[in-house]
Amino acid sequence: MIEVSNLVKRYGDHTAVDHLSFQIEKGKIYGFLGPNGAGKSTTMNMITGYIASTEGTVTIDGHDILEEPEKAKKCIGYLPEQPPLYFDMTVLEYMKFAADLKKIPKDKKKAMIEEVMDMVKITDMKNRLIKNLSKGYRQRVGLAQAILGYPEVIILDEPTVGLDPKQIIEIRDLIKSLKKKHTVILSSHILSEVSAVCDYVLIISHGKLVASDTPDNLGKLAAGSNNLNLLVKGEKSRIRQLLEEISGVKEISIEKKSDQEGWNVTVSTEENADIREEVFFKMAENHCPILEMQSQKISLEEIFLELTEDNKKDSSDTDNRIQTAEEAEAVIRESENMTEEADKHDSSL
Repeated sequence: MIEVSNLVKRYGDHTAVDHLSFQIEKGKIYGFLGPNGAGKSTTMNMITGYIASTEGTVTIDGHDILEEPEKAKKCIGYLPEQPPLYFDMTVLEYMKFAADLKKIPKDKKKAMIEEVMDMVKITDMKNRLIKNLSKGYRQRVGLAQAILGYPEVIILDEPTVGLDPKQIIEIRDLIKSLKKKHTVILSSHILSEVSAVCDYVLIISHGKLVASDTPDNLGKLAAGSNNLNLLVKGEKSRIRQLLEEISGVKEISIEKKSDQEGWNVTVSTEENADIREEVFFKMAENHCPILEMQSQKISLEEIFLELTEDNKKDSSDTDNRIQTAEEAEAVIRESENMTEEADKHDSSL
């Protein structure tokens, strides 16, 4: 669907994006994350043709974004962080205007506009001026114009900004439903939102891709993701001896708080090793009761911080941290410039 090859952007002596290569598949929701200054926005702007790359190519559905921009952008619907709204238009006028820009056939325009407005729940606001809408409803109007025309790729930059908790849930459910017919790119600083919605997560740091995988598999890349935490009664030396006999155990840490019954035990295991059942039976057979047992859960926030904490290291260190479970997935983001067309539209009124 989308292929990004050897993408580079330099500003003088500064390299903002450093030889990125991705591919992206249809029918999935991708989360795109990166700290400030990582090159995330620059990457998306190059992929959508808003700015030119120093090196590299971007192909969308077989069309080069710079050589065939019109054909490439027809495949994309985009909601920027600040929706490109025209405040003196009503919602319906704006939707008709967006439909004309996207060259939606006249015989399909009315039905499609009604369907999309109903989908994002702005039908009741269709005759209201956009400048009189709340921030949440303006966000919905922006989302509606991105969906309009049902492009193959829908790119959403912070789509739930300004929405109340009920609206956030509704928009998340809508985003999930979109993947039935579209590929969705979601850029967000709310990591819990990415975890809840996305099938794949891409993390960029210092202009390089440092992770590309499912949220669950990313957890396996983080330090401590293979830890088992226990609270065990018995002799410390005996507990250690029993755990060392179990296959798959790498490291054992045992400590005790003065006011606590039993020992706090942290067992580090090999990747994908599940030793919980064996630990349970071995401790029970040797009269060392387990009071608590819990696999350590690594949050996306912890993964994000760990994978991007080496921003201050040199680029060779960053290269060593690149992790992929499949071929690197590409992420795109379009920056549509509607101003010129808007001026033409205004002058014709």
